[in-house]
Amino acid sequence: MSLLRRWFDPIRSSWFYQKPSRQAVLPTEHGLKLYLRLDDVYSYLAVQQLTHLDEILSDELKPLQVIISREAAPPPNNMTALEWQHYCLNDAKILAKQHRFSFDETPELPTAEALQQAEVILRNTPLTGKDFLYLLEDVFHMLWQQQYGKLRTLYTMASQQHIPQNFPERMFKDVPVAASFFEFGGRKYHAVDDLLRLARRLRQQKLLTGAPIFLINHIEWREHLINDAEELSEIQTLRPELDLFIALEDPISWLLLAYIREELANYYDIKLTVYPLPYHGRDWFDWSLATRLSKRTEIAFTPFCRPTQSATLNMAQLYYSVPEDQQVETIHSILEAVWTKGRDLSFKSHFQAMQQQLGIAQLVSLDDAQQLLKQNDQRCSDYHQPDFPVLVLRIDNQQYVFNSLYRVWMIESIFSNVLEEKYKNDNLESDTA
Repeated sequence: MSLLRRWFDPIRSSWFYQKPSRQAVLPTEHGLKLYLRLDDVYSYLAVQQLTHLDEILSDELKPLQVIISREAAPPPNNMTALEWQHYCLNDAKILAKQHRFSFDETPELPTAEALQQAEVILRNTPLTGKDFLYLLEDVFHMLWQQQYGKLRTLYTMASQQHIPQNFPERMFKDVPVAASFFEFGGRKYHAVDDLLRLARRLRQQKLLTGAPIFLINHIEWREHLINDAEELSEIQTLRPELDLFIALEDPISWLLLAYIREELANYYDIKLTVYPLPYHGRDWFDWSLATRLSKRTEIAFTPFCRPTQSATLNMAQLYYSVPEDQQVETIHSILEAVWTKGRDLSFKSHFQAMQQQLGIAQLVSLDDAQQLLKQNDQRCSDYHQPDFPVLVLRIDNQQYVFNSLYRVWMIESIFSNVLEEKYKNDNLESDTA
């Protein structure tokens, strides 16, 4: 496997990177579908965007198809159902605050009785089109804000005055749904995290009749919320620290580490600590996702050689063979060699060249490196996050834990919120003085 990758990965990855990253046109004959669960908090956020989406959707994709499922998919990353539930509620609360979604301050799952009543309302309503989307949003508000009296009234009317309807654009089908998602042209888009990417795709194919206005406080790559020199100095004075838990065989690790080091750590004077993880099988990744991320972050990518399990252990051996204050630069150099120069660190000559480049005279043992990786893995698992990389930010005596490329924007957002809270407290103190 290592030999095949060493020869073919650099060629294939360079070719893949240089070819057009998107199909010219995705098929439209199956329309645009949204998969929901009434007890999924991301579905609650998604339905709050639907009326605007319907307003600007071209006739070619209308009506928007809504599929409502009762089947939850298994939690990701070996999380328990309770851990996943807690994570989703907290994550949705953060998203709601950032993008001004309607959301309860103390969210809780709807009751089984309320879910059953909501389903009857949606099954029996004769409303279609935009009227149905308004009703769908209202029903979700009732479920997630515990407006059970209103829900019961609607349920009574729906069950007594109407019978189940049969509209092709509104289906009740038990398919596994971990979190709400759109389906278009055979591709799936997370209903919140990928909404802007979906909107870009639809605009590219001229399937929107107006400008999409979604996720109003979205922070773009290489965009800073804090540009004032005095405010920037205040954040730097608070000495922020960021721990980054990364899977070495995952290209997202390289892209985010390079981006954070270059664009955020230097700018905000963040003390960055990297904790490499043992092999997690993430070398079988989505090449197109990594390519898009590279181009949007403007981080070099390809030619690469996907690390095998033995290669990741060798990478960790090099990393732990340098002094602690050199480790961030070392892991950057190692990942850069793998993901932009096609180095295979399970191959002896590549490994020795890397060792020489890093100026390492004495290597730690593979057993010691493996033990350190296991310790990092346990520490990472204790944070109960669904995806990698896991990021742990500490500032102003507070700790924030988040994960994946979809939440890097939280670093900027947290810094902005810390300053806002600080100014509020300063004003209160001056008012009471």
